[in-house]
Amino acid sequence: MSRRNAATSVAGRQAGMTRSELLALPVAVDLTTAARALGLGRSTAYELARRRKFPCRVLHVGSSYRVPTADLLRVLGIAPDDQERVSPAA
Repeated sequence: MSRRNAATSVAGRQAGMTRSELLALPVAVDLTTAARALGLGRSTAYELARRRKFPCRVLHVGSSYRVPTADLLRVLGIAPDDQERVSPAA
Protein backbone atom coordinates (compact mmCIF):
# COMPACT_ATOMS: atom_id res chain seq x y z
CA MET A 1 0.00 0.00 0.00
CA SER A 2 1.44 3.38 -0.94
CA ARG A 3 2.00 6.11 1.64
CA ARG A 4 -0.76 8.22 0.10
CA ASN A 5 -3.26 5.37 0.29
CA ALA A 6 -2.31 4.72 3.91
CA ALA A 7 -3.18 8.33 4.77
CA THR A 8 -6.59 8.13 3.12
CA SER A 9 -9.59 6.97 5.10
CA VAL A 10 -12.14 4.46 3.87
CA ALA A 11 -14.45 7.28 2.81
CA GLY A 12 -11.70 8.63 0.54
CA ARG A 13 -11.01 11.70 2.66
CA GLN A 14 -7.48 12.66 3.60
CA ALA A 15 -6.86 11.56 7.20
CA GLY A 16 -3.60 13.38 7.86
CA MET A 17 -0.61 15.07 6.30
CA THR A 18 2.87 13.83 5.54
CA ARG A 19 5.94 15.55 6.93
CA SER A 20 6.68 16.91 3.43
CA GLU A 21 3.19 18.40 3.18
CA LEU A 22 3.52 19.98 6.63
CA LEU A 23 6.88 21.56 5.84
CA ALA A 24 5.50 22.95 2.56
CA LEU A 25 2.62 24.83 4.21
CA PRO A 26 2.47 28.63 3.87
CA VAL A 27 2.99 30.96 6.86
CA ALA A 28 -0.64 30.57 7.96
CA VAL A 29 -3.32 28.07 7.03
CA ASP A 30 -7.08 27.87 7.29
CA LEU A 31 -8.64 26.01 10.19
CA THR A 32 -9.65 23.04 8.03
CA THR A 33 -6.04 22.47 6.94
CA ALA A 34 -4.80 22.76 10.53
CA ALA A 35 -7.46 20.31 11.65
CA ARG A 36 -6.40 17.84 8.95
CA ALA A 37 -2.78 18.09 10.10
CA LEU A 38 -3.87 17.34 13.67
CA GLY A 39 -6.22 14.54 12.68
CA LEU A 40 -9.32 16.46 13.74
CA GLY A 41 -12.61 16.73 11.91
CA ARG A 42 -13.79 20.06 10.55
CA SER A 43 -16.73 20.42 12.95
CA THR A 44 -14.58 19.57 15.95
CA ALA A 45 -11.95 22.09 14.87
CA TYR A 46 -14.48 24.91 14.52
CA GLU A 47 -16.05 24.05 17.87
CA LEU A 48 -12.62 24.05 19.59
CA ALA A 49 -11.71 27.36 17.92
CA ARG A 50 -15.03 28.90 18.99
CA ARG A 51 -14.37 27.79 22.58
CA ARG A 52 -10.72 28.92 22.37
CA LYS A 53 -9.60 25.34 23.07
CA PHE A 54 -7.86 24.58 19.77
CA PRO A 55 -4.46 22.93 20.44
CA CYS A 56 -2.53 25.88 18.99
CA ARG A 57 -3.00 29.61 18.44
CA VAL A 58 -5.91 30.56 16.19
CA LEU A 59 -6.28 34.03 14.68
CA HIS A 60 -9.77 35.31 13.95
CA VAL A 61 -9.37 37.38 10.79
CA GLY A 62 -12.61 38.94 9.64
CA SER A 63 -15.06 36.07 9.41
CA SER A 64 -12.43 33.32 9.11
CA TYR A 65 -9.92 31.53 11.28
CA ARG A 66 -6.21 31.29 10.43
CA VAL A 67 -3.59 29.17 12.18
CA PRO A 68 0.09 30.21 12.13
CA THR A 69 2.01 27.28 10.63
CA ALA A 70 4.91 27.70 13.09
CA ASP A 71 2.48 27.14 15.99
CA LEU A 72 0.93 24.14 14.26
CA LEU A 73 4.34 22.56 13.61
CA ARG A 74 5.36 23.20 17.24
CA VAL A 75 2.27 21.33 18.49
CA LEU A 76 3.16 18.46 16.17
CA GLY A 77 6.75 18.43 17.46
CA ILE A 78 8.31 19.60 14.19
CA ALA A 79 10.76 22.49 14.17
CA PRO A 80 9.75 24.92 11.37
CA ASP A 81 13.33 25.04 10.09
CA ASP A 82 13.58 21.24 9.84
CA GLN A 83 14.28 20.34 6.26
CA GLU A 84 13.91 16.83 5.01
CA ARG A 85 17.20 15.55 3.68
CA VAL A 86 16.18 14.92 0.09
CA SER A 87 18.74 14.41 -2.63
CA PRO A 88 18.44 16.96 -5.46
CA ALA A 89 16.69 15.86 -8.64
CA ALA A 90 19.03 14.74 -11.39
